[in-house]
Amino acid sequence: MSLLVVGLSHRSAPVSVLERASLSADAKIKLLHDTLAAEPATEATVLATCNRIELYADVDKFHAGVAELSTLLAQHSGVALEELTPYLYVHYEDRAVHHLFSVACGLDSMVVGEGQILGQIKDALALGQELHSAGRLINDLFQQALRVGKRAHSETGIDRAGQSLVTFGLEQLAVGAPVAEWARGKRALVIGAGSMSSLAAATLARVGVAEIAVANRTAERAERLAEILVASGTGVTAVALPMAEVPDELTRVDVVVSCTGATGLVLTADDVLAAVSWGAAGITPVEREERDAAPDPSPHTPAGLDADVLARLVAAAEAGGRIADAGAARTISAPADAEADGCPVGLDGRSALTGVDANSLELHGTWADQGEAAAQRQPRRSARTQAHATDVRLALLDLAMPRDIDAAVHRIPGVRLVDIESLAEASADAPMAADVDAVRGIVAQEVAAFGAAQRAAHITPTVVALRAMAAEVVAMEVARLDGRLPDLDERQRAEVTQTVRRVVDKLLHAPTVRVKQLASEPGGAGYADALRELFDLDPQTVASVSRADAADPKNDDDPGRAS
Repeated sequence: MSLLVVGLSHRSAPVSVLERASLSADAKIKLLHDTLAAEPATEATVLATCNRIELYADVDKFHAGVAELSTLLAQHSGVALEELTPYLYVHYEDRAVHHLFSVACGLDSMVVGEGQILGQIKDALALGQELHSAGRLINDLFQQALRVGKRAHSETGIDRAGQSLVTFGLEQLAVGAPVAEWARGKRALVIGAGSMSSLAAATLARVGVAEIAVANRTAERAERLAEILVASGTGVTAVALPMAEVPDELTRVDVVVSCTGATGLVLTADDVLAAVSWGAAGITPVEREERDAAPDPSPHTPAGLDADVLARLVAAAEAGGRIADAGAARTISAPADAEADGCPVGLDGRSALTGVDANSLELHGTWADQGEAAAQRQPRRSARTQAHATDVRLALLDLAMPRDIDAAVHRIPGVRLVDIESLAEASADAPMAADVDAVRGIVAQEVAAFGAAQRAAHITPTVVALRAMAAEVVAMEVARLDGRLPDLDERQRAEVTQTVRRVVDKLLHAPTVRVKQLASEPGGAGYADALRELFDLDPQTVASVSRADAADPKNDDDPGRAS
């Protein structure tokens, strides 16, 4: 076994790097094709999730394999090799097996013990089988990983050590309150209709939200998910929406969960800012359209803002020496003594959003930026945790990688954003359950068993070739005996043949059983070579047995078997 894994995950790389290195479906296919075309690799598959990218391959040269797989990961992820290299990890042979089994059990997940990774491992195996890039080693490895993961969840309480990423994200949105209590009666929007979005929708229905709207670029998938939610028996009301209606739906809902395969932002800070401002004012989408269609009262003054106030905003911007950047433009929370500090607008949080457009807010951002140094002298909590759950007008959960929601939305008053990065920070402090030790024990046992089975399988073709040679010798001697004793009847000839075969089998039984036992132990790979040398077995014959065994349909792995 020469199994090699090269990858990066939330444990080795910052979210910003993972986000840029994410692989599309086409990129994964091209990556596997190029990996097989590379000289060191004979089979491969890729495990790509929202917080890990790992390339598994059977290689004949370690150093060449590491170099080639690293280069291919960089090439297909779009991140330069010199930038990617510091975040890559490499596991080889038994360590690679140990890593995958740990991943399958949820020990390496952002939320320890979550079971969703099993579906992602199954998808990775299915992709390798579909592209015929997964050979015997990859098939055996991933099938066994699925069984190990299921064993960990059935024999231990690892589920108590963590939850799915969705549940953990909702807990972060609830800010310490029971999720069911926090979610009761809320209206939710789920963007996307894939596996993660479907899990999010089902979880929201289970915890008690009253209404769920599903938006997806493919309308049929959104409609199907909505139908499933209605039929779930949770009592939730569910409808499907086209993506074009998402901005208006944001003004109606309390919770948004987004997980799409989009390469760009699905919700910008401007989208969220507009939704919160219109929603806070109690303005319906119809009224909003009417206002948007109305003529601008002044071509030079933003609607709803006095010209004198605008002049003071401009003066404040000029005094600061620059116009605020995108981040500062969205820093619209003012301190309690805003007027005393000379805020040109005097915004007082969410209520001030009504009637003030983005240009005014950008100018206000300059004033807010000027007060940043003074604010830093005061104790302050992280911007992502400022709002208590009861103060949140719109709660956003972004489970996509790359991200669907602009990270700048967390600066908008009344908005709480939880994304992959903040989940990673929160899970780092999560307590480890005692069952984690039990799972580690299971992983250690299974790694040893898998290694022994692979080493034993390595010698099997040699043993088969030895027995085939012995059978050929028996056949030749029986034929020679027929020439010398032509008067033997069929019964006598059969008895002699059977006797010779029993003698050969008994002579070979103990050595072949013992050599399999020795070969299964660490360092036992040399016994196959010794057996071939002792019995002068033709290497080509052994190789032909290996090829025939690999091509046997009975030995093909059924992807449904590990489902």
